[in-house]
Amino acid sequence: MSDLSIRAATERDIEAVLAFWREAAEGTSVSDDREGVARLLARDPEALLLAEWDGHLVGTVIAGWDGWRCSLYRLAVAPSRRRQGVSRALLAAAEERFAALGGRRGDAMVLDANERAHRAWEAAGYAPQPQWSRWVKTLVS
Repeated sequence: MSDLSIRAATERDIEAVLAFWREAAEGTSVSDDREGVARLLARDPEALLLAEWDGHLVGTVIAGWDGWRCSLYRLAVAPSRRRQGVSRALLAAAEERFAALGGRRGDAMVLDANERAHRAWEAAGYAPQPQWSRWVKTLVS
């Protein structure tokens, strides 16, 4: 793990992040394009955290903060680096960020069908909240 580092993404990372998500993430979103990621970085330059192992991108998480809620998206780990502490390190960095900003609770968007992800989130201390359902509307097509 000493070769693992976490840092905030920059605009130079966008293409690599998009390619990484196509390989490592479960599905893509309407905002998973150059413009969407660039908007994220322009609005909150510290939100997209990258995990690098020996200089290679091996994980991501978006740790969004709107001044009230801490939201976690796009936790993804390279298949070759899963179960090696990468997601744990990314979530710890996200939680440190939230604590420094005054955040009190992290809300994660996790696909219901992604059982592997459920285990990772549970190992990090997160729990599903069955009393809440998330309703989503795509604003652009």
